[in-house]
Amino acid sequence: MLRLILFDVDGTLLSTDGKAGRAIAVALRETFGTAGPIEGYSFAGKTDPQIIFELTAQAGFPRSEVAPLLPKVFDAYCGHLAAALTPANTRVLPGVREVLDALAARGDAAVGLLTGNIRRGAEIKLAAAGLSGRFAIGAFGSDEEDRNRLVPVARARARERWGEEFPGARTVVVGDAQADIRCARAGGARAVAVASSKTPKGELAALAPDALLDSLAAPEALTALVATDP
Repeated sequence: MLRLILFDVDGTLLSTDGKAGRAIAVALRETFGTAGPIEGYSFAGKTDPQIIFELTAQAGFPRSEVAPLLPKVFDAYCGHLAAALTPANTRVLPGVREVLDALAARGDAAVGLLTGNIRRGAEIKLAAAGLSGRFAIGAFGSDEEDRNRLVPVARARARERWGEEFPGARTVVVGDAQADIRCARAGGARAVAVASSKTPKGELAALAPDALLDSLAAPEALTALVATDP
């Protein structure tokens, strides 16, 4: 039986070193005249729609006014993101290529994405990092504003792609933020946390993920991803 392994993007697979956040800020200023209190704002684990709604709400814009403008914001964001990112300035994090190669060589791993990025944003980032084509399916922030509702989306797409169900711990969510662990729990999936970004390892450990790695370069990373026990 296949195991569905779903990777977060930012802080788990790659880093744009703040360029994505700056692209959002520019898009917000172009659309609303302000990016809200974006300095010091934490993007970790949030979906792109959630980020836009939170920042604009804190700037005084009602949700009813913001929602119709989301397509305009995201069009501007993706344009600025594509202009900003190149293979030279988009970092693939340690161990990522090696883990993806190892999973691709196995016969029991179905590999996808579960990310707060809208689909277009994720595709731009993966292309700049040289990771396009590595993920057969995905669940994105453009599917659900609430990250905790993304595991069922990913499972449905995996069922269409591979013709199998992925109940319980046959689905694995891999991410660097507390929200990734909560998302896995909400979907009844296995949670593998990676302390590869800004969330301290102790804060990830406090949520008791099924496995906690320093990075995907850790010797035990592949074993943690394909473990059979919840």
